[in-house]
Order: sequence, then structure tokens, then C-alpha cells
Amino acid sequence: MGLSLRCIQLLAVVYLVTSISYTSRRILEFLHDRTSRITASVFSSRTQGDPTTNNVNVSYYDSLESDIPDLLTSLVLSPPETVFHWNLSDSDTVILGSTTPDKTPYAHMLEETLLSKAFSQSLHPTRIIPYFYKAKTDVEQDDVTITTLVTSNRFSVLKQLVERYQGMFVFLGSQLSGHQRGYMRIVGPVSVTIHVPLPSTIPAGGFTISHPSAIALQQLHALYKSSLHFSAHVDVHLALSPFARNTQGNRATNHANSEGEGGRQFNVWRNVARLFARSDFVMMLDVDFAVCTDWRSAIRDSARAIHGTSVSKLKLGGNKTAATEVMQDFKDGSAALVIPAFEYVNQDAGNDQSTFPSDKESLLRLIKSRPPVISSFHPSWAPGHNSTEYARFYSIQAGSGEMYKVTRYQSAYEPCDERFTGYGGNKAACLFEMYISGVSFYVLGDHFLIHQSHKYEEEARREERKYNRKLYTDFKEEICLRYYFSRTRTRCDITPSLTSAFPSSYLYRYHVSGVLNSTLASNALDECRKIKSISKIVSDVSFANTIFRRFRVSTST
Repeated sequence: MGLSLRCIQLLAVVYLVTSISYTSRRILEFLHDRTSRITASVFSSRTQGDPTTNNVNVSYYDSLESDIPDLLTSLVLSPPETVFHWNLSDSDTVILGSTTPDKTPYAHMLEETLLSKAFSQSLHPTRIIPYFYKAKTDVEQDDVTITTLVTSNRFSVLKQLVERYQGMFVFLGSQLSGHQRGYMRIVGPVSVTIHVPLPSTIPAGGFTISHPSAIALQQLHALYKSSLHFSAHVDVHLALSPFARNTQGNRATNHANSEGEGGRQFNVWRNVARLFARSDFVMMLDVDFAVCTDWRSAIRDSARAIHGTSVSKLKLGGNKTAATEVMQDFKDGSAALVIPAFEYVNQDAGNDQSTFPSDKESLLRLIKSRPPVISSFHPSWAPGHNSTEYARFYSIQAGSGEMYKVTRYQSAYEPCDERFTGYGGNKAACLFEMYISGVSFYVLGDHFLIHQSHKYEEEARREERKYNRKLYTDFKEEICLRYYFSRTRTRCDITPSLTSAFPSSYLYRYHVSGVLNSTLASNALDECRKIKSISKIVSDVSFANTIFRRFRVSTST
């Protein structure tokens, strides 16, 4: 009797957990593909059923000419009631669905509910408002959207990035001939998440125009109206949270110190910008890196060459056919493109973007000068960028269109795990999960970025790095083995298979898919074996999978 009761109770728990897990997967089905559009550089993925909203063609707020204190009060008291909806398969209709008059199944959900689920790992309360400003220009699906993030004290740097990406002219004299020689204007979309501190309750006496949140919105409005490039090409998404030192007060304080403990949720903001990018390809870029070359056109033309609608500007080993195969992997989501990063040796020389080199020949002259004017980015932290193989980059002839595969990946090599806040390990965590999932990295030999010098908040960085270093160690082990032992057998002979919406153990995925010993899983096996705490498990699993595969083949022949 006691055993039967325990079995019934266990069955009830399994049913409840499975129902929640299954429903969560359905809710996030379109988000799973969307949020895997990471890029250390550039990465592609398309979802089968993109969500739409009832305000898809306009900004959430077209302007902030209205009373800003009233707006802040409404944000605290009344969450947005935008409704997302997307088409579903017939099997999904039972769980979430309704049908349109023509019987087409679809799902619908309040924006606040959907986004709280999508960013469930963020610090709470954090409210996301997508398309607070929405660019008026339509975005082509094969375009490359720069995705970035910024806090209110770095607005001037964001303006420089936008104007450089939208307004710079790239010299084409060395690549074209005759009447074609000259300059080409770069015009591309930007998706940016901006953090605005917002208290979780209305301050005593209400919001005033001098409240830090009101000042941040005023500055944002002024920034967006300061250049036509913003309204034409930039989508702005807000991340609102009370995690800042000056959120509660009515007196404006120094915005350089406005981000308190937990305020720098960089990977959450990164995911928001990427999720709401409107193109197939995204470029994950820190706001303080200057766009120096026209990698956007090279990528678009080479991607179009797959269908014969353009000529590939990229080569792999001198072979354009091989490059086309890489670009097909790129479109399929199994390859990412890397753009090498550099910095000025003298920080003062790196303040003015207008003086930065705009072609590889000019860059190499500054690198080879004695003493060097420019060096690889953060050369003192070799694991962060050495996988780019700078010496190989230098050896490639300028204008050749050559790219090469990253063959010596390091786990510190720069959806993103949202537990990482502040400096240290945040971008590396993005790339580690990409690499473990089977993505190959290819470096573009003609293109580069240069870091714009600025002062770092060293005290905050020191504490955040210490925290993230421990988190990153645990994160790597977790990504390798999470849910690996999720199948458990009880005395009632129940074997529940509880699969999370994302992410799950890559080794487990490869094992149940029968591809653990294929090239798809080679990145995961190589990297996970390097983790001392689980290296024996990884080796044993790989060996057992090989024996099982051989046994299965021998018994079937």
C-alpha cells in the first residue's frame, strides 16, 4: 500500500514537471532558434515562426515629448500589454492555441509574460521593452545587424559607432579599376539594448524631472534625435531594473557611477539586442570598437553567391568554392566569422576614431612601425584572442578575400548565459557554448576592428572578474554534462525524460542522437576532456559509445 502511494505521488510529480517543461518548450519554440543567433562575430539562424506584435511598424514610444515623470510612473504601475502571436502546428494548438476565422492555429501571449520567460535567468525585477524606438528603414533578411549594449553614461560612444557604421566611406581603389575606383558608403542596421535604472516602486513625492531615471530618458531622447542615422537604422530596446546606486533618489548623481552591483547584466542585454535583431545575420560587437572595414558587403555578397546571385568576395585556402561551402554552413548556423580586434599601444592615440586606419595595408604599417603604434587587442591576456592567430592574419595579402579556420580554440576566446554580470567571461561564455554546439570559427583575413580607448572601472572589474572566474569554471562543466544523468530509474520502473527548453548537455544530445563520435561532437569532446573534474567521465562515455556503436554494427551485419 505504502509503495503504491509513493508511486502515485511520484507519478503526479513527474506529470506536473513534464507538463511545465513541455509547455515552456512550446512557449519558447521560436525563441530557441532566435536566441541561438550568437556571434563572436557573425552567426546566422532563422526561425520557422517569427513572432509579430500589434505595434510592429512603429516605435514603442515614437518620442518622449510627453511628460517623462508620468511616463516613468506608468512604467512602474502598468506593464506594457503588447500581445505577441505566431503561427503553430496543429499539435501545438491544444496546448497554447486559438484559431483565426480561417481556422489557422496561432498562439498569443502578453509581452510581459513572454519576455519574463525568455529572460528568466536575469536578475529580477528586470523589465524588457523591445523597440522603444524602432528604425523606419526596412531591414533585408540577408543583412548584418550590429547587436550591442550600452549604459546611459556611454551614449556618446554609441553615437560614434552608429555614425561610423552608417556614415563611413570605404576606399575601394585597390580592389576596383577604372571608373569604379572610389569610395562606397556603408549603411547597415543596429540593434542596441540600453539599460535605464528604474526603481521598483514610485519614490516618495513621485518622479521629478531631476530623477536619475528621468535624466537617462531625456539623454536617450536627445541622443536618438541627434542624428538621422538613429531613426533610419537603429532599433533601441530598454532594459529597466532597480540595480543601480542612484535609482531611488531624486537627485542626479554622476552617471559614470550609476551602475551598482548587479547592474551590468551584459549577457542579458546582449541577448535582448540579438533576439530582436531583424536580419538573419548578427554581429556581436562591444560599443567601444570602431568599424574600420566593409566586412558587411563581403559577407552579404558571399552569402548570396551560394544561390548564384552574386560573386563571392571570400576565399578559403585560395578557393572560392570552399568559401561558398563555409558560407552555406554559416547560413545553416554551423559556422561563425571572426573579425580580428586591435588597439592602440598609447591609449591617448586611440581616442579619435577619425584617425583609425580603414584598410589592412595601413593597419600593418602601424603594427610594423618601431615602436608599434597598434597591437593585437589585450596582448597581455593571450587566451582571450590568440586563437585568432594574428601572425597568420598578418601574412595574408591585403585585398585577397582570404579567410582561415580557427584550429587552436581556447575556452577564454572571446543566446549567452545570463548569470554572467559585469566584466570577465561574459562573451567567452557565449563563444564556448557556440563552439561546444559544433560551430566552427573562420577569421576574415582582410577585415579588422579597433578598440577606442577609454578608462576602465578597475575596482568594479576586479570584483566582477573574481566572481565570474569561478562561475565560468562551473559553467563549462555544466554545459558539458548538464542533464547527462537526468534519466533515473525508480522502484516503480519509471524513466522520465525531462528535457529543458534550452540549453541541455551537449554530450547528452550527441549521445542520444548517435553522433558522439562524429565531427559534429569533436569540439565538445576535445574541450570537455580538458576539464579535470569531468575528463574521466567524458573519456569513459566516448569509449562506451564507440564500443556500443561497433557492437551494434557487428550484430546487424
